[in-house]
Amino acid sequence: MEYIVETKKLTKRFGKEYAVADLEMKIPRGEIYGFLGPNGAGKTTTIRMLLGLMKPTAGSVQVFGKDLRKDRINILNKVGSLVENPSYYPHLTANENLEALRKIYGVPKTRIAEVLEIVRLSDVGNKKVKGFSLGMKQRLGIAASLLNSPELLILDEPTNGLDPSGIIEIRNLIKRLPKEYGMTILISSHLLSEIDQIATTVGIVSKGKMIFQDSIETMRLYSKQKLVLKVNDSEKAWRSLIAKGIKAELEEGIISLFEQSDKGVAMAVRSLVQDGYSIYRVEEEKRSLEDTFLQMTAEEKVL
Repeated sequence: MEYIVETKKLTKRFGKEYAVADLEMKIPRGEIYGFLGPNGAGKTTTIRMLLGLMKPTAGSVQVFGKDLRKDRINILNKVGSLVENPSYYPHLTANENLEALRKIYGVPKTRIAEVLEIVRLSDVGNKKVKGFSLGMKQRLGIAASLLNSPELLILDEPTNGLDPSGIIEIRNLIKRLPKEYGMTILISSHLLSEIDQIATTVGIVSKGKMIFQDSIETMRLYSKQKLVLKVNDSEKAWRSLIAKGIKAELEEGIISLFEQSDKGVAMAVRSLVQDGYSIYRVEEEKRSLEDTFLQMTAEEKVL
């Protein structure tokens, strides 16, 4: 697999405190990589090191297969970024703001109209930015990050502070970019619900350490389903199942089954009915991804 970004033992220490510790990040080409973690987990510090804005204490960063320390300018020419809040001149129009950046990048003037079209701000290009909504300002920030036609786009908490409609706008925009323009995207967030709706690959960081990194589908497997039975005389019913070798647990009068196949459930229900127990309800409970995330980060804190 080709990795657009790969870090090895990436570390950043401030005095005796480690903001990032031995981070091993791998971002495959064409993926939307959700970089997830609680506030203060080390996400922005990591992003600053990926962009060459901060020097690592130890470890290495490779982008496009090249060492960032040795080939920084060539690498960053193919990277777009929006870190924290977008910068703009409020008294200038969207076009004028982008023109100032266009001259720095040295890209054709036609690129301004193209990026405004991508972020769907074409109709307000001649309006002053001070009159924009927060969501429009975020989209303008993304437009600015797209001026140099990047192969890698890095977005640090791009939906922070947005209302629901603004969040949906940004989410839909991000999901379009890899499909339509072949970009690889790194998006950081402390909200799992947001990453779940955007990302194809997830990296979870806690206290500067990578504690999970895999596809979003693999993470969903951690949200194990649980089948619960509500029956009369639950303790005796539970003991009856255990005696017959059916794996189950009892908690607050509710029986939970470990065997989740249709055959296993049918066997448990039939056994209880044959033994004379009344079954009031059979339910499927699924632990949410939020629960999974909280458990992962809580376990890391305990360690």
